[in-house]
Amino acid sequence: MLKILKYSCYDLLRSRWSYVYFAFYLMLGTVLLFLNNDLSKAVITLMNVIIVLVPLIGTIFGVMYYYNSKEFTELLLAQPVKRSSIFLGQYLGVALSLTLSLVVGLGLPFAFYGIFNSAAMSEFTLLLVTGAFLTLIFTALAYNIALSNENKIKGFGYAILLWLFMAVIYDGVFLMSLIAFEEYPLDKFSLIATMANPIDLSRVLILLKLDISALLGYTGAVFQKFFGTNFGIVISSIMLVIWVLVPTYFIYRKAKKKDF
Repeated sequence: MLKILKYSCYDLLRSRWSYVYFAFYLMLGTVLLFLNNDLSKAVITLMNVIIVLVPLIGTIFGVMYYYNSKEFTELLLAQPVKRSSIFLGQYLGVALSLTLSLVVGLGLPFAFYGIFNSAAMSEFTLLLVTGAFLTLIFTALAYNIALSNENKIKGFGYAILLWLFMAVIYDGVFLMSLIAFEEYPLDKFSLIATMANPIDLSRVLILLKLDISALLGYTGAVFQKFFGTNFGIVISSIMLVIWVLVPTYFIYRKAKKKDF
């Protein structure tokens, strides 16, 4: 699996799209720091971009790499190599190369600006960690969709629909539910619904770390009471890990049963 992971990672790192992805974050970080001297505000702006863009890129790259490397995958399947090793290696290669582009692309301008000596270092670190988790999560979800659909158009359609639901539709349904049932205690429902969406969970963690939870009103107080504690941070970290492990396990299962 390590050889396949290494090949997939090198293959993507040589791709021009990886350089475009890296250059985008490099320019974004540079422009934000040039226009704004407050690192905390720069992190907030980056959060708004990363929370939406990282899952989208992970979804598109995951589906695109699976379909584009299908012939090579079939060639590997003819060799004495485990199916699970092939698909897990490819998935990790895609996810890790995207994560590397994100971390290095944003890390370089902030490192030159002096983020290591700034009070915003912990917030920036959390931003990169959540971005890495979102990349792993949505690349795994996209790979599951691609494995389940031989038709490339259907695969891309379902993957984009998944991202659209998680990034946009879910928040609308969540908000309407809070308004419709405002007369009932919704503390536990809000916490569970937030942890059920990795994008919302990442957003709340960063907002609480930036100490601007007051902007969220009563819901922000509930989140602060839970996610602001050490127990809440541990639970949310475990949930993000589960969000990575569960789709990865399904890749393993589908790879063993996949008929080519």
